[in-house]
Amino acid sequence: MEWLESMNNAVEYLEANITEKLDIEKVAKIALSSTFHFQRMYHMITGVTIAEYVRRRRLTLAAQDIISGGKVIDVAYKYGYETPEAFTKAFGKMHGISPSASREPGSSLKAYPKLSFHISIKGDKDMNYKIINKGSFTVIGKQKRIRAVDGENFKEVPQFWNDCMEDGSYKWITSKAGKLGVLGVSMDLQNFSEGFFTYMIGVEKIKDTLPKGYVSATIPAATWAVFESIGPLPEAIHDVTRRIFSEWMPATGYQHDCAPELEVYPEGDIYSANYRCEIWIPIKK
Repeated sequence: MEWLESMNNAVEYLEANITEKLDIEKVAKIALSSTFHFQRMYHMITGVTIAEYVRRRRLTLAAQDIISGGKVIDVAYKYGYETPEAFTKAFGKMHGISPSASREPGSSLKAYPKLSFHISIKGDKDMNYKIINKGSFTVIGKQKRIRAVDGENFKEVPQFWNDCMEDGSYKWITSKAGKLGVLGVSMDLQNFSEGFFTYMIGVEKIKDTLPKGYVSATIPAATWAVFESIGPLPEAIHDVTRRIFSEWMPATGYQHDCAPELEVYPEGDIYSANYRCEIWIPIKK
């Protein structure tokens, strides 16, 4: 499959140029993707950003260089750190010890392996979807900056929902829900490469004056792939989201169109095995 080969070629390029400044545009071109789509795909499939992958690989290789007798200052500059102090801090954060201590017999170090992509054909679950076009519209609600490193987004987003339920925000939002229902909106996705994005819990714009602490945002016109999720939240929707990026996109040739992603939640028991909601992904060929 062309997609699989291009993704692995991109990883090979990263490895061959691991000591050079990261050129994400060139890496994405090798992957036959837009820069945004490549970074979003990579994060959803692996759970780490490109920058985080490169950082971990550099520190893994740096530990080997240190153990082999390399000077800390030389290894620091080799792997792109401006000062030995910055390198020592990053090294300690990953390995739990200083570079010099890693030379001691019996020292425990962490290794982050080189990644490769493989196809896993399961065929045990259908992915029901439809393609729709929708003009631009405005959403209002509560929003929060979410971390996108080490899968933290899968913890922070559900916690944000819990917080809004506890402080009364969710009750107000649901009282204003229109035809689409309550929305979970992932915005500023271009910042995934820097390890964060913005998440809003809201509804389509209403005429009422917004209470303090609520904001509005414009969702641009787009073509959307709309997927059905069946099952208790948040597990069911997390599973479908991962499958969209790891199975559906590679199989169909669609790419992410660098616009907000939507989760559409109708009324119902969100913990039921039969609860149905939707995921809207902006796409382009």
